[in-house]
Amino acid sequence: METNVIDILLVEDNSSDVELTLRAFKKYNIMNPIHVVADGVEALEFLFATGRYSDRKETRNPRVILLDLKLPKINGHEVLKKIKENENTRTIPVVVLTSSREEQDIIQSYKLGVNSFIVKPVDFEKFIDAVKNLGMYWLLLNQPPV
Repeated sequence: METNVIDILLVEDNSSDVELTLRAFKKYNIMNPIHVVADGVEALEFLFATGRYSDRKETRNPRVILLDLKLPKINGHEVLKKIKENENTRTIPVVVLTSSREEQDIIQSYKLGVNSFIVKPVDFEKFIDAVKNLGMYWLLLNQPPV
């Protein structure tokens, strides 16, 4: 996949959730380029064109990042903090998409600058619907900065 043209960066370590998310986008004809990474280190390498992504040009950031909190290596809060601290990435909308309902996770995410916090529904159809709505809003309705 050409990693310079990515509209959605999905940061998710659970392969079942990745599959469900991709299936939901496909079901609702959201065909924007998606790149999936499985841990916080890989997410940061992708965004900042380092490590295994050192050949990626940073000319085009994703239009939205879907970020799980419970990630291996570097957790989602640390990833979010690094994104919002950096001049080149701070305006990328970040949506936390997690199974955590912990109030502290919600508060911490908003303090770090998350744009939206969504708890993954357990029910398959509700999960598909939530992903569809995410895609429709962030890719079609939201106006990113120029």
